Amino acid sequence: MQTITAVQKQKSIGSVQFLPVNLFASVMGISGLALAWRQASKLFGAPLVIADMIGIIAVLAFIILSIAYISKWVLYPQKVKAEFVHPIMGNFFGTITIAILLLSSVIGTYSHIVGQVVWVIGTVTTLVLCFIIVTRLLNGNIEHGHAVPAWLIPGVGTLDIAVAGGSMPFPWAHEVNLISLAIGGVVALIFLTMILSRLIHHAPMHSGLTPSMLIMIAPFEVGFLGYVNFEQRIDQFASILYYFGLFLFIVLFFKVFKKSIPFGASWWGVSFPLAALSNAALQYAMFVNSWLLIAVSAVILVVLNIALIVLFIRTLKALFNGNLLKG
Repeated sequence: MQTITAVQKQKSIGSVQFLPVNLFASVMGISGLALAWRQASKLFGAPLVIADMIGIIAVLAFIILSIAYISKWVLYPQKVKAEFVHPIMGNFFGTITIAILLLSSVIGTYSHIVGQVVWVIGTVTTLVLCFIIVTRLLNGNIEHGHAVPAWLIPGVGTLDIAVAGGSMPFPWAHEVNLISLAIGGVVALIFLTMILSRLIHHAPMHSGLTPSMLIMIAPFEVGFLGYVNFEQRIDQFASILYYFGLFLFIVLFFKVFKKSIPFGASWWGVSFPLAALSNAALQYAMFVNSWLLIAVSAVILVVLNIALIVLFIRTLKALFNGNLLKG
């Protein structure tokens, strides 16, 4: 009877071989939410316990997903290989390395040493992955239809090195942050141009990829955070990055958030650019100290919380009804 029950449970939930790598974007979004609430504690006096609880959820989510995906790698290596070499899905492996970088900021609040170790791991893996993805693209024969916002993830990931490592005490951290900003900034600019050209001149993307359009605001908001952390000040260039990212978010909001788009793991792609926007808005509002910008940051934080709560609930529902891990 126990064997039959286990088989039925496996059939109802699905198989780990169908675990999508882009689900790691959830860790990015939840980590970003924890960091946003830490900023909100400075601006609005919000209790720090909120950020602490969300940070714990982010760490647990990463551990659970890592165990599950390593199991997939061990049991179904060909599935992982096929996902990695895929011209679109392969870019989502950047969500793993970026999640590690963001978790270094979450963990670093409680243990500087552990946070620094995690940051080093995230930095090395992010730079290596960016090298692999860019090298692969330069091999040529890339179809126009494969130029999608997911291309930005490995490039934006290098910007997150400076976001999480702006205060690292290592003597070489300054140059690593600088090279990361250089790589991320230029790669994001080139890829964004190609992606916009594809979106403007070719057929619309598959509806399942529509939520990933919000990733296009990430280079500007993550760039803002990385640049500010590196320079330790907000200047006019930083302001331009923030404001254009905010404008692009407003434009894309009405294209992405539609009931007609079916739910899937790809919806988590909206979480981390939205979290980056929220952190940037809070930080910029504290700098300018304008009631309007403070109100804007509050609205974005509310939108981020609602989005992640809905995504979390719908993901659990999809998991237990067997839709998340099915072929």
